[in-house]
Amino acid sequence: MVFPGTWSDRDCAHAVLDVLQEPVRYVDHREQSVDDLELVILPGGFSYGDYLRCGAIARFAPVMDAVADFANRGGLVLGICNGFQILQEARLLPGALLRNASCEFRCEWVHLRVEQSNSAFTLDSRPGQVLRIPISHGEGNFFADPETLEVIERSGQVVFRYCGADGRVTADANPNGSLHNIAGITNARGNVVGMMPHPERACEPLLGSDDGLAIFRSAIHALARVPA
Repeated sequence: MVFPGTWSDRDCAHAVLDVLQEPVRYVDHREQSVDDLELVILPGGFSYGDYLRCGAIARFAPVMDAVADFANRGGLVLGICNGFQILQEARLLPGALLRNASCEFRCEWVHLRVEQSNSAFTLDSRPGQVLRIPISHGEGNFFADPETLEVIERSGQVVFRYCGADGRVTADANPNGSLHNIAGITNARGNVVGMMPHPERACEPLLGSDDGLAIFRSAIHALARVPA
């Protein structure tokens, strides 16, 4: 997806097209159908300048009705950073992303612990696996009311938590103050995932890690399982 202010679309396209050799199409925010696609990626950036709230204006872009319909029919949707924020504003994922607890923009490498392998984007990972992937955000502090947080935890909708290199989930490993160290969640069905870290920036060893490939490969393998 490409909204005004999106800047990570080409990085995502490089990961999928150049690294994984899968076809890619850029989707303009004014389009009204995504029916020709198998996977929709909402990349990072500052959609519409992030005025009002992050993702609040992008949620009303013409294409988002098509994305919501696509997701509700079981289509695979991945929201990265600003894309995660847009999915929450569109009510395709629960919770909200607040300003970092430090009130600072954080751009650094972090470690993520995979919490479950039931979503379309963690299919190739194992619970407890640690991924090294960078973050780049000022508003990535995951928040939800106690009732929603309980549902997310109880139903296994947390897919990634910030952790140390050894996999231990600690306060020191939390870069933004997210509740329960949450770095990424899925919807109940497992076909929509939002995450603050940028897997597209960790798809080649030259970049410092290729752990992000596990997320994109999982989606490709999930699609291969779907009957034609």
